[in-house]
Amino acid sequence: MYRCLAATDLLTGLIAEPFQVVYWLSLIHENWTLCRYALAAHYFASLPLSSVSLLTMTAISVDRLFALLLSFRYRHVVTLKRTYAIIVIFWVVSIAAGISYIVSYRIGIWYNCIFLPVCLATSTISYTKIFRTLRHRQNQMKAHVQQKPSQPVPLNMLRYRKAVYSALWVHLALVVSYLPYSIAVAVLTDNGLTSLSLTVWAGAISLVYLNSSLNPFLYYWKINEVRRAIKETTRGTLCCPRN
Repeated sequence: MYRCLAATDLLTGLIAEPFQVVYWLSLIHENWTLCRYALAAHYFASLPLSSVSLLTMTAISVDRLFALLLSFRYRHVVTLKRTYAIIVIFWVVSIAAGISYIVSYRIGIWYNCIFLPVCLATSTISYTKIFRTLRHRQNQMKAHVQQKPSQPVPLNMLRYRKAVYSALWVHLALVVSYLPYSIAVAVLTDNGLTSLSLTVWAGAISLVYLNSSLNPFLYYWKINEVRRAIKETTRGTLCCPRN
């Protein structure tokens, strides 16, 4: 799922952001034909990518909750094939949402108005449940550790807590980036285009794209496996093997 997020971050920088630049430049120079096509291409690219990012982050929060609640049954319920299938579904649904924008602009707007709050609410509920369960289990472990010191712990709580906090940092960055955009969609959609609304739209969309630039640094900072892989790749690239 983190690979899926990395792919959406990369595609956002390569496809969605250039279309946004073309749109704003054509708007400034009053090239209305290019502006119209650039706006359609921008939404067709950015809507699926942002949708996949949000759905994947929501799936990560639910996955961490399943890992806590299912314990030993987790690997039997959450398999690699099912994870691949879910990611494929995310891409299919998101691309369909992007195509729907071409059919009707309001379909894409309503999709954002419903989709953003549902994803953010699901992730927030999942992390709230996780931390409440962790606190409850930690209290239980403290109460029984002296009575049954040889009893095995059903879950590596320290490793799990690190994984949860890593996902939570990425989730918080996503919420901070997408919340102004969701508010702008809800407030400015039916108010027409003014200089103030265009400025707000530009700022909100720029924050969404900033999330894609910020995520790689969060992965490196909070995820040991990513940091280790980057160091090994950099070391292998800079240090050429001797014959």
